[in-house]
Amino acid sequence: MKFGALLVAAALLAQLFPCKVVAETTSEKIKKAEEVKKQTEAQKEAVSDKKEALEDERKQLKGYLDQLNADLTDISENLEELEARIDSKLAEIDVTQGEIDVAIQNENKQYDLMKKRIKHVYESGEPSMLQSFLTAKSYGDFLNKAEYIKETEAYDQKVFASLIELREAVQEKKAVLENEKAELDVLREQAAAEQSKVSSIVSSTSGQIAARDGAISVAELEEAAYEAELKAQEENLTALKKQLAEEQAMSRRAAQMAWRDVSELTYEEGDRDLLACLIYCEAGNQPYEGQVAVGAVVVNRMRSAAYPNSMVGVIYQNKQFSPVASGRLAARLATGANAQCYQAADDAMNGSTPVGNCLYFRTVIPEINGQIIGGHVFY
Repeated sequence: MKFGALLVAAALLAQLFPCKVVAETTSEKIKKAEEVKKQTEAQKEAVSDKKEALEDERKQLKGYLDQLNADLTDISENLEELEARIDSKLAEIDVTQGEIDVAIQNENKQYDLMKKRIKHVYESGEPSMLQSFLTAKSYGDFLNKAEYIKETEAYDQKVFASLIELREAVQEKKAVLENEKAELDVLREQAAAEQSKVSSIVSSTSGQIAARDGAISVAELEEAAYEAELKAQEENLTALKKQLAEEQAMSRRAAQMAWRDVSELTYEEGDRDLLACLIYCEAGNQPYEGQVAVGAVVVNRMRSAAYPNSMVGVIYQNKQFSPVASGRLAARLATGANAQCYQAADDAMNGSTPVGNCLYFRTVIPEINGQIIGGHVFY
């Protein structure tokens, strides 16, 4: 039921909007196929050029990546060297700090000794300078005692001063080492920043290379698809050229073979409907003369010994009338053609032929010389 309703709907639409069917010749099919093939070749060439450009870009990026990796290796080695130097400076600073600690201890120890000695001289009940003078056996003995005290104090001061000088020298050495270490820290930070920067570029470049690899793979697939399409098109062209040669041979053969008179033709029941519906599908929007001409082409084929001698045989011959293959003829047969197409079919079946013995027709194109009626050229 649904299928029948669809046929009725299709028939109603066909009555409201008669279709103009293009009866495409093999020559035009070849021309179109060659144009399509050229387009496919151009598309394949564009894809090949794109793939080549991508491969060049990938090669350049790979070279850049190799250089970046080499730079990264140098930076990493430089960082390792800086780390080693910093560790060495830290060790030297630790040693120097130990030397400073020892110097401070010696300085404090000497200072304590000086304080103890002074305390011993002045607070331990030892004779004072005046007592030393009074108890001296002689002035020389007094001078000796005074000189001893003076020399002792001078020695203590000298030792203390040298210890201070040693501590200050060691502290200065530590300051120098710390400055050197700070400079190395700056270099290390710069190297680490450069390493991070180069690593980021390496990652980005690797991503770009991966993207190019993906694009190249896609281009290769497209290229392979176009190659397969070109192969299929070439095979189609070969088949069409073979078909054209066969049609040309058929035309030559038809011209040399006998033609029957219209009066010798016999029509079966349903032939009138079949021809009228074909006329409707092929030339429903053409002038009446053009509709009769389409019917005449079918009748001419029936008259020629090169074609089937029946209406059904001619119309349903393989790859001759496109409405047959598309199903439009079957849909039209379900409801019938209009009165004008039936009249055109009657005239053609009775021998009316505005196009003489023409066996083919199609929409008008400059490449075909023939008799033009409406939008069709007959040849």
